[in-house]
Amino acid sequence: MQADSKSTGRSPAAGQNGFSRRSFLRVGGAGIAGLAGLFGAGKAVKSSPAAAQSDGAGPHIAHDGLGMVGQVDHAANQFDPHELLTDFDYGELLEDDGGGQSTRRWRIYAVNKEFEIAPSITFPGWVYGSETSAASLRAGRIVGQCPGPTLRCIEGERLQIEFINASDHPHTIHFHGIHSAMMDGIPGVGRGNVNPGETFVYEFDARPFGCHLYHCHALPLKRHIHKGLYGAFIVDPDPEKQTGEEKETAKTRNHAYAENEAVHEMVMVMNGFDTNFDGDNEVYAVNSIAFAYGMDSPIVINRDELQRIYLVNLTEFDPINSLHIHANFFDYYDHGTTLKPTLKTVDTVMQCQAQRGIVEVSFAGFEPGLYMFHAHQSEFAELGWMGFFDVRA
Repeated sequence: MQADSKSTGRSPAAGQNGFSRRSFLRVGGAGIAGLAGLFGAGKAVKSSPAAAQSDGAGPHIAHDGLGMVGQVDHAANQFDPHELLTDFDYGELLEDDGGGQSTRRWRIYAVNKEFEIAPSITFPGWVYGSETSAASLRAGRIVGQCPGPTLRCIEGERLQIEFINASDHPHTIHFHGIHSAMMDGIPGVGRGNVNPGETFVYEFDARPFGCHLYHCHALPLKRHIHKGLYGAFIVDPDPEKQTGEEKETAKTRNHAYAENEAVHEMVMVMNGFDTNFDGDNEVYAVNSIAFAYGMDSPIVINRDELQRIYLVNLTEFDPINSLHIHANFFDYYDHGTTLKPTLKTVDTVMQCQAQRGIVEVSFAGFEPGLYMFHAHQSEFAELGWMGFFDVRA
């Protein structure tokens, strides 16, 4: 008897093709499937003529080895990896109630959504979407995305996150931060699982400041995370709680201060996709799309601006992931919970799953041009986790 793809979470197309991590580099795409999410999942993904060609060396891998032939249809996905870099979702900020504490609110949905991760290769995901993400505001309806919206707030604010489960599986939201057991978002504790059609409000104070994350904690945990239920969660430091040099640094990390405008900030969520559900990833990426920032679509930056990268590892099935920047060195703030670097003048950093941190790098005085960045696990880079900064004067 054939297994029900809905109950197993398996993509029928991927299962029939039976791709392994190794064969991914030798055979074509896993087939095309229509997007199947709630709240405006969009049109079916279509491959371009170029994407349909393969010389047998891989699934449309470019001959220079630095990208893939063909293009992912970001319009069909309804989220774009370049937009995800800088789409900070601030929710709704309410006025101070007189007690000296502001409240920030979001409404977050869990939905089923199939999306394209590489030309002609789709993934049957479970994802989060919010009313206040750039994608949802543009579409005029809830758009699920992977990674989920980057939630950003300020240390000390009261946070209220209304979670609506619009999918067909039980889910939660577990925030990496400090909160009560009732708000932990794990099965059997507090509210526990939020079943399909149900709603729950997570409420806690934003602390500590830093670069954090949120994810579903329903069981089996590895499947719920791998399917796409995760996102970055940034708590900006309150400069008024600091003194001296650290107060000035905190201003550059707080989106409400003018000093922050002088820094170009980006969010990079490292992830991977097991397209045949065999426990190995066939595609690796930053912000979900293989080679999203490759030679044909690099990240354009001003060499005179400080670059700040909120780096989060949510790769399942691999113990570590990494970032290496070519021809330069950077400072690193582990977990982002300090205002002084925990590592100085390094060009590579490793993160285990759920580890995160802040990378600060400057190209001031550098020759304009393309500067590569990638995972320094070679296989990850060759399977999609590779990009370029286009440094301009």
